Amino acid sequence: MTARLEGRVALVTGASRGIGAAVARVLAAEGAEVVAIARTQGALEELDDQVRAAGGKQLVLVPEDLRKPDMIEQVAAAIYQRWGRLDILIGNAGAIGGGLTPVAQHAPDDWAEAFDVNVTANWRLIRACDPLLRMAEAGRAVFVTAGAAQGIHPYWGAYAASKAALETMVRTWAAEVATTTKLRVNLVNPGIVASRMRSIAFPGEDPSTLAQPDDVAPRFLPLCLPDCPHHGQIISLAG
Repeated sequence: MTARLEGRVALVTGASRGIGAAVARVLAAEGAEVVAIARTQGALEELDDQVRAAGGKQLVLVPEDLRKPDMIEQVAAAIYQRWGRLDILIGNAGAIGGGLTPVAQHAPDDWAEAFDVNVTANWRLIRACDPLLRMAEAGRAVFVTAGAAQGIHPYWGAYAASKAALETMVRTWAAEVATTTKLRVNLVNPGIVASRMRSIAFPGEDPSTLAQPDDVAPRFLPLCLPDCPHHGQIISLAG
């Protein structure tokens, strides 16, 4: 069977573990050349080993913190120099903001981390990658949100507020490019998935009872394909 993403270039953030790593493996298995960003170099190298062992192309590894000034712009410039475009952007990296805490008791650094990673870093990705995605034949962008962004969830203040801001920002961008480009921009709510962030929020929970990253990652693929019909939507994988 022909790889559906052969020749396409994908950028995945938070790619060292969890959903980010699982999505990177899915995209690579479909033939994409994947640029993987995460803070942990060893975990990125392990991901690269997994991808190559499965027959995928060698990953481009970027062991950096998304909050580092100008880093995203430098990566975008390098992508342009090497490929002249970006076909797929996966904004997956996230921060829970210190764990479950009453709003009035959030440490300022924890609150800032949630917004820096969940909102500002994704804005920088949009700002830097919008021109590259427009250069692609069928640019696709997918951002990971959460059920906490909807409704009222006590003790989830920083995470919920930052994910709600992410949703508004991404859907606004989607509306702005809807009639003037071929971009398709969406959000995915993966539901409850075993992850490092989940273990921080619920340290006593048995992760084996939850959906695993490899269970949900294949459902990102349709949003990355040229024939994706969705735009400006929140796709829920929960349930």
